[in-house]
Amino acid sequence: MALSRRTGQRFQASIWPGFVDAMTGLLLVLMFLLTIFMVVQFVLRETISGQESELDTLSSEISALASALGLEERRSAALTRELGELTSTLDAARTEIAGQSAQIAALTADRARQDAALEAAQTRITGFEAQVAALLADRDRALADVAALEGDRAALISEKEALDLALARSRTEIDAQAEAARLAAARREALDALIADLRRRQTETAAQAETLGETGADLQRQLSDEEAARLAEAAAAEALRAKLQDADAELTAMTLALEAQRSEAEDTLALLAAADAARAALDAKLADALARLDTAEAQTRERDELAERLTSVLRQMEIAQADGARSRSALEADLARLRGEAADARAALTADLAAARAEASETRAALEAALARQRAQSVQTQSQFEAELARLQREAADTRQALEAQVQAARDAGETSRQALQAELDAARATAAETEAALKAELSRAQADLAVARSLAEDSAEDRASVESRLLAALESLERAQAAASDQELLRSRLAAALQERDAAEARAGEEMSAAEERAALLAQARAALAEQEAISTEAQRQTALLNQQVAALRSQLGGLQALLDDYKERDAAAKVQLESLGSDLNAALARAASEERKRRLLEEAERERLEAEARALEEEARKLEAKAQDLERYRSEFFGRLRDVLGAQEGVRIEGDRFVFSSEVLFPPGSAVLSEAGKVEIANVAGILQGVIDVIPPEIDWVIRVDGHTDDRPLLGSGRYADNWELSQARALSVVRYMIDPLGIPPDRLAANGFGEFQPVNFADTPEARAQNRRIELKLTEK
Repeated sequence: MALSRRTGQRFQASIWPGFVDAMTGLLLVLMFLLTIFMVVQFVLRETISGQESELDTLSSEISALASALGLEERRSAALTRELGELTSTLDAARTEIAGQSAQIAALTADRARQDAALEAAQTRITGFEAQVAALLADRDRALADVAALEGDRAALISEKEALDLALARSRTEIDAQAEAARLAAARREALDALIADLRRRQTETAAQAETLGETGADLQRQLSDEEAARLAEAAAAEALRAKLQDADAELTAMTLALEAQRSEAEDTLALLAAADAARAALDAKLADALARLDTAEAQTRERDELAERLTSVLRQMEIAQADGARSRSALEADLARLRGEAADARAALTADLAAARAEASETRAALEAALARQRAQSVQTQSQFEAELARLQREAADTRQALEAQVQAARDAGETSRQALQAELDAARATAAETEAALKAELSRAQADLAVARSLAEDSAEDRASVESRLLAALESLERAQAAASDQELLRSRLAAALQERDAAEARAGEEMSAAEERAALLAQARAALAEQEAISTEAQRQTALLNQQVAALRSQLGGLQALLDDYKERDAAAKVQLESLGSDLNAALARAASEERKRRLLEEAERERLEAEARALEEEARKLEAKAQDLERYRSEFFGRLRDVLGAQEGVRIEGDRFVFSSEVLFPPGSAVLSEAGKVEIANVAGILQGVIDVIPPEIDWVIRVDGHTDDRPLLGSGRYADNWELSQARALSVVRYMIDPLGIPPDRLAANGFGEFQPVNFADTPEARAQNRRIELKLTEK
């Protein structure tokens, strides 16, 4: 027992220094490993924390970009709404301008129609006045005829009264002669009876005849005287009877003449009544014409009122346009202020939108200028304006779509970058979580192994060495877990607990194990720890390489994001420069628009004044022309009135409206263009009347006597001087004109010769009377 005890103590005394050296070496190795692990943990923690901070920074930047993008989207939506409102305002203004233009065109058309109606009314009034003048002349002529007929009637009545008195006297004489004839007849009868009685007495008493022979002779003488007286009385009675018969015939003729004159007077009265009826109808027509003239004047006044209202509407449109220009200037100022506040990634969109609006403003100014030119020149059509507006709308839509596509592309790129960064962050977090879970699992296994080592430490030194090695592995796993989990305090606490457990285990093992067993166990433990450390070092190197790759990828992504940020900054600077340039361009465009608007107003005012002056000049010219027409009509009426007085009752001369028509037979021989002597007399009468009228016609009336030659439709026979009726009609008209110039002294600039041939007949019948009517020379006083 003593020998064995001594042997054990010697062994114990000789083994203790080696054990201490081994433990010291192990501790040094452990401290070296701990130092390495601490450095690696610090580096990894700094790397991971830097990555997380960079990821947080990138996330914050992405959030800022997303918020800026949302703000720009809202601003873009607001600007789009504002652009839509401005577009709708512009469309409304264009619609209003189109409506006003249509109203102007309608009013202009109404004015033209009213002018045409007024001219037609004036023409009708002129025709009515001519008809009135003709009817008045007819009335005067009819009144003159009536007066002449009344004078003739009075003369006839006086003559009838004289004839009645003569007839009464003749009847008285005839009655006295008849009474004397009756007395003579009675006397003759008595004488016949006495003669018969005497003859009877003579035959009865022949004796007494002888005695009474002397008495019979006396009586025979007396009878012869009485018979001669009786015969004379009978002849006187026969003469009185013949005279009475002649007086009765004359009285009958006078009665018939009186009846004829009475019928003529009744016809004249009928004509006078017809003339009065025609005058009444003419007065009614004249009243109607005056009423229509009043209506036309009322329409003219309404047209003037419409023109005034149109002028006021134009002024209101100019005021509305000025208000629109001021509101547009205010909106442009607000837009410039909003553009000045835009300093982020949507500056390019705002600049493009501002450019589009500036272009729209310039286009609007151009369209307004074009509209002004259209009002001044009336050459641009509504289809071109609508095509230009459609083109501008298409360009605005294309610009809006391009900007929206750019915004969507930037949004998609940012979203893709954010998703990539988020995926990488999630992958890094998942890797860290997996590493932490693996370390926790390794720590759990180490703790389990430590518990198993504690249970087996009492059995053998090898178990103690295994426990030591497992403890070291647990400590290393704990260090790795602490390095991966970035929890140093927990690692320290766990390490302290492990050290305490190790000390307790060592204490328990020191009590139970021998030094050799402990050394062997420690050596085995160290070998195992070294093997595990090598494995862990390899894994750590692999993880470090993986983390380095991830860090490089993150750095490349950060470089890409930095490049995007630099690009955004450059675009922002360029957008600011472009915004300033567009602001100056907008100011210049507004100045040009204001100048163009001012020029347009001045041009419109000048055009309006010119149109008003032209309208006044046209009205004055119309009044002058109307006065000239009235004067010419008056002189024409006077001229034709005198012609009617001189030529109206001649055969072969007739009046048709405002023309005097001479039959060709009156002026020319058949088939000839040489005036006959009778024709020269007629033309001389016309020229004399015309020379009397020329002196009183004002010089401002440009009058002319038009001589028109007409023939019938029968062709000329033989090879005469004239080829056809047209040449004959022209030659006859020219012959009349030349005769009025040379011998009669009518100015040649007041004469016009026209030949119409057979192409303007007045009677289309195929009869000699119709052809005689068509062969004529017409004289008409008219204007040039």
